[in-house]
Amino acid sequence: MKHTIKRIFVAGIIAVGVIVLASCAGEQFHVNGSIANAKDSVLYFEHNGLEGFSTIDSVKLDEKGNFSFSSDKVDHPEFFRLRIAGQIINIAIDSTETVNVQATYPQMATDYSVKGSYENEKIKELALKQVDLQAQCQTIYAERPDIADSLVNVLVSGYKQDVSRNYIFKEPMRAYSYFALFQYIVVGNEARLIFDPTKDAKDNKVFGAVATSWDTYYPGSDRTQNLHNITIKGMKDERIVQAQTKPVEVDAKEMGVIDLPLRDNRGVEHHLTDLKGKVVLLDFHVFSAEGSTEYIMKMRELYNKYHDRGLEIYMVSLDNNAHFWKEQVASLPWINVYDDSGISRAYTAPAQTMPIIYLIDRGNNVVKNPSQIQNLSEEIEKLL
Repeated sequence: MKHTIKRIFVAGIIAVGVIVLASCAGEQFHVNGSIANAKDSVLYFEHNGLEGFSTIDSVKLDEKGNFSFSSDKVDHPEFFRLRIAGQIINIAIDSTETVNVQATYPQMATDYSVKGSYENEKIKELALKQVDLQAQCQTIYAERPDIADSLVNVLVSGYKQDVSRNYIFKEPMRAYSYFALFQYIVVGNEARLIFDPTKDAKDNKVFGAVATSWDTYYPGSDRTQNLHNITIKGMKDERIVQAQTKPVEVDAKEMGVIDLPLRDNRGVEHHLTDLKGKVVLLDFHVFSAEGSTEYIMKMRELYNKYHDRGLEIYMVSLDNNAHFWKEQVASLPWINVYDDSGISRAYTAPAQTMPIIYLIDRGNNVVKNPSQIQNLSEEIEKLL
């Protein structure tokens, strides 16, 4: 696994390149704090540079676990880490700031707090999200190996939608946005980049947004150039260049369905792919939401009108209370399933309007996304 992860990292934070920490005599940044329950452990303070890791300092912790590291001022955002064995806390530094870290070993990678740095609070949020995603993926591969790849792809897609929308696009000039670009999960003992501009045009767009912003805020820096190189390399792939003209929201004229293997209120698993030959109304609904009763009545009218001609409704509940959902769907005639794993995010995250409805033709292709549906009844008529 080591050599695979190393190859993945080449693209980003520990990619092959040259990095020089710009110093200014007498000016330094500081990282201090304490690690509880780590007596006699060696805490390393390492630079996470484009050419790899390098140790700046280390200390053998006493019973109190206090530590204090410092190094020369950096002129552009740089990345460092605190490490005891395999437990790592990532830190971004810009200029001469002081960052305070309080953690507890041996779960310091997740059980820590950081003070004095907005950037590092965000990096912690992203790190915890990554840990949670990794745990979900491991559970899926352990419990559902037959369809694990499909489920993991959906989870990763939802993760990317969340991180790009709520972190990267909000503040692309930030160090935490750069950090987010190079997060990864381990699948089958191999590291897999979450954002991979060599395989996904939308990922290349995310890289490009950060590259453009860093070019404005940190012109000429090695990391800015690194981002430009990665983005340009992705754009050289003609397939990706052409794909960049496509909308982010699912357009099924261009793609088939992403399957949603979910269980109904009796525990029976259903698949969108099993409905080939039917026109499918894929509906993501919250039964506990205001107006749900009236909405379900309208769905009943559509179902009664078109079911005999080949319409099927595949309604995915996004409710938090599974027991409440089971009561609500007990008498509904169409397929009702419950998403307790988050795989629906591949459809719900990019949706730009409510309600979240997709229309799938008899060939099992999504032909209308939520923002493309103006008159639902007319659109169904066209497909039947």
